[in-house]
Amino acid sequence: MAVLPMKRVRICALKKNRKQILEILQRRGVVELSDTQQEDSVFQKTDMSSARTVFEKNIAVSNQALEVLETYVPLKKPMLSMLEGREALSVEYYETFSKERDEVMRIAYRLNSLAKEIAENNANIPKLQTQIEALAPWLTLDIPLGFKGTKKTAAFIGSFTGEITQQDIYSELVRIAPTADTVNVDIISRTKEQTCIFVLCSRSEADVVEDALRTMGFARPPMLSTVTPTKRKAGLEDEMKKLHSATETAEEEIKTYAGTRNAIKFTIDYYTMRAEKYDVIGKLAQSRRVFILEGYIPEKDAASLESVLCSLFDLAIEFETPADDDDVPVALQNGLLAAPVESVVESYSLPGKGELDPTSVMAGFYYVLFGLMLSDAAYGLIMVLGCGFCLWKYKNMESGMRKTLLMFLLCGVSTTFWGFMFGSFFGDTVAVIAKTFFNSDIALKPLWFEPVKEPMRMLVFSFLLGIIHLFTGLGLKLYQCIKNKQYKDALYDVVFWYMLVGGGIIYLLTMSMFTEMMGLTFVLPPIAGTIATVSAIIGAIGIIATAGRDSRNWFKRLLKGLYGLYNVTGYLSDILSYSRLLALGLATGVIATVFNKMGSMFGSGFMGAILFTLVFVIGHSLNIGINLLGAYVHTNRLQFVEFFGKFYEGGGRKFSPFTENTKYFKIKEDI
Repeated sequence: MAVLPMKRVRICALKKNRKQILEILQRRGVVELSDTQQEDSVFQKTDMSSARTVFEKNIAVSNQALEVLETYVPLKKPMLSMLEGREALSVEYYETFSKERDEVMRIAYRLNSLAKEIAENNANIPKLQTQIEALAPWLTLDIPLGFKGTKKTAAFIGSFTGEITQQDIYSELVRIAPTADTVNVDIISRTKEQTCIFVLCSRSEADVVEDALRTMGFARPPMLSTVTPTKRKAGLEDEMKKLHSATETAEEEIKTYAGTRNAIKFTIDYYTMRAEKYDVIGKLAQSRRVFILEGYIPEKDAASLESVLCSLFDLAIEFETPADDDDVPVALQNGLLAAPVESVVESYSLPGKGELDPTSVMAGFYYVLFGLMLSDAAYGLIMVLGCGFCLWKYKNMESGMRKTLLMFLLCGVSTTFWGFMFGSFFGDTVAVIAKTFFNSDIALKPLWFEPVKEPMRMLVFSFLLGIIHLFTGLGLKLYQCIKNKQYKDALYDVVFWYMLVGGGIIYLLTMSMFTEMMGLTFVLPPIAGTIATVSAIIGAIGIIATAGRDSRNWFKRLLKGLYGLYNVTGYLSDILSYSRLLALGLATGVIATVFNKMGSMFGSGFMGAILFTLVFVIGHSLNIGINLLGAYVHTNRLQFVEFFGKFYEGGGRKFSPFTENTKYFKIKEDI
């Protein structure tokens, strides 16, 4: 378990080498740059926001172009493509691309323009279709809808809501406009929804007839044109064909750019790296010819970085140990078995200043607790085989994903182990299949015991494991106090609690009533109880006397001491919390057994085998999914609350080096 030692690094170099130096730092990804340098009359900082805005716009345009390609030329990806990781490219390719980026951006803009054209066409086509549908009732009319009459006549083309007969229209006109006697009404079409009409009258009676028609609910058509409805429909249909043709042409042109997909992806990464680099440039103190760069670097990488930079450039580089009040970032480095659970520690909090890295100690408990909660050998083998296949198949996988899969693989190993110890393989599938289909009593016998049949034994084992877990946490606090030469704190905050809690536990083991209740087969002798009692009393007195040692007032110190002693109930609740090992382990086994029982209810025939298989697959898929999630959540909970609560505070800041935060490619110097 290790928190990587950090060094402060300061580089002073010529401004003409700035680009190359920053690119090397970005590719190596070992320096976290700090923005602590102050401006003065010689060294100033440059505002690079305008350049970054241009790069960010290019990123947005390229992302949009890539979405266009994904929409019209989708790329078939394997189911586990997310595990493939970023493709590695050479430095030479990166440098060559700088000559091609303008052409790729032109293609990106063209793709976006084509997509916009297609979107506009697709928006206009429904509008034209609506206009064509609106012309349907007027197709028998052989004059334009906008026709308003001649020099001596007035024409009214429109419709009434609902179905109205010609006679009804004449009757209403006579009633409303009795003076209008030169009116002719033709019905163009009639449905239950509307009646379309053509009215012709003398120009002198136009106003009277128009007022009468409006009174009756007459409405002109929304589309007035200078051609007949038939010709208008033909024109709209031609326009729709042109839009469809233009859309197809645009889609075909988009497909011709399918080969530029990787170039566009690299463009996104290229401008992402440039934007990050210019963000760093804005933090540098620069004169006319020189720039200064400061930050943090892991001590193990300092010598190699110095060697590379000094061999390529004329510069000054120096390293120094950070001061006690420096905000030093935290990076973890652990072995093969512990590194996979670094993300668990990080999700809680990284070690604070002076704290040890708990990853290595936590890792063993993490795998054991996870396995106990899932505790089915078949489920564990599925995890091992699934994660193992992914790790073997996708060797270019990103580091974070690789660690996660390795963590679940090791959790699967633990699950398999405890599954065989407790005799669970898809629950009691072996016994059910043997009895149902072969009328045999074959069953998978546990190597230790069956928690379903001996729940109290499992509960005692859970409590024992919990006590070991908690006492290990206290032990780490003891180690940390001694390492930091806090000997009094080691006595007051650790040894006294060992004496109190440990003494209490040993005393309980001298009571036959307690051991019988717990199903234990032994009772400690009375002398052990006497020693444990004395130890617990000394521990209690020590806690009362020292828990409030920060207060100068003796009364407050006493009250804080008594409150500190009350925390013994916290230890009791912490130990009881490990009963979840029993609960989740039983849940996995019982649910699996229930699904097996449901499947066996269909009998041993051919259909029974098919239905058993169906219930088996669906039931166990649900069971492994639900209980795997439960095991992950509760294992984390036992680490965060019970274990870390005894010694670990965290509060460290993650080491965030200047590196390639790209999405599709990574630049490697040793390709």
